[in-house]
Amino acid sequence: MKKIMLLVAMAFLVMSVPALAANDCTNRGGLDMNYCDEDKDLVADLKPAGECKDPSTLVFTYTPVEDPAVYKDAFADFQEYLEEATGKRVIYYTVQSNAAEVEAMRSGKLHIAGFSTGPTGFAVNLAGYIPIAVKGYPEGFQGYNLIVVVPNDSPIQSLADLKGKKVAHTSASSNSGNLAPRAIFPNEGITPDKDYTVVYSGKHDQSILGVVHGDYDAAPVASDVYDRMVAAGRVKADALRVIYRSPKFPTSSFGYSNQLCAPLAQKIIGAFSTYRFPASMQKSFKGADRFYPVTYKADWKVIRDIADATGTSYNAEGLKKMAAKEAAKKAKKAKKK
Repeated sequence: MKKIMLLVAMAFLVMSVPALAANDCTNRGGLDMNYCDEDKDLVADLKPAGECKDPSTLVFTYTPVEDPAVYKDAFADFQEYLEEATGKRVIYYTVQSNAAEVEAMRSGKLHIAGFSTGPTGFAVNLAGYIPIAVKGYPEGFQGYNLIVVVPNDSPIQSLADLKGKKVAHTSASSNSGNLAPRAIFPNEGITPDKDYTVVYSGKHDQSILGVVHGDYDAAPVASDVYDRMVAAGRVKADALRVIYRSPKFPTSSFGYSNQLCAPLAQKIIGAFSTYRFPASMQKSFKGADRFYPVTYKADWKVIRDIADATGTSYNAEGLKKMAAKEAAKKAKKAKKK
């Protein structure tokens, strides 16, 4: 545990020394002092010629998962495509935590990456990360919605009708099962705990089945979990009714560092735009067959709103908290082993 925390502290050493602000930057928004956002698209502007980087080798990684080696192999074909598109050698760099991935890009060691949904905000604000795509299909990007389900014969027709009801949230840390409802519902005129009674079910499937069996009047759950349960026959398609559907939550984002020179950045964007997943990659990513274009300003708005409502700040202090949680989680797993 001491070793893990030492690594976390070292990772933030550079981040503790603010860079000198550029005198000609008129808009920075929520970005770190190292970056400027003159076009107000919420991501860092590219470094100008003379300050940008055009490395002979590009470093790529994907968000840390339980078995990083699996995804290193999954992206092997895409790495070859990137090499052809950019004329550069592309190598895969395995990261051990979200915080380490953010710091790797901030320090210039990482050029192209896939960041998990939540950490994307930290990478944008603290590391000059520019998200451009998520995994997807011809018709849209891969993601899921927060939906609210009620019994098909229930008189409840809208969120307003939840007042005075017993509603199942999944767990305190769940995005669609708890955090998102607490962030989104007040703007819809209904506040959890105040307007209706919250009961934690533990899991999305337990919330869904609880509504089916009459234990709860309604439940906010992840749409993909509900769809899988219906497809598997665990829930009859006509047993429940959806009364609310949120904007789609994106999955992991993909993008590049603002330190790269504009011509190289354009080649990277082109590679993401034209690449099509081979069958093995589609299998690894639940049928997605391409990188679908997104913008941080538009497509991450719902995620930023949830972060704001739940007190998550995409700054160095917020990243330290995330790093500490990651370190504690790893230490707990190591202790069990």
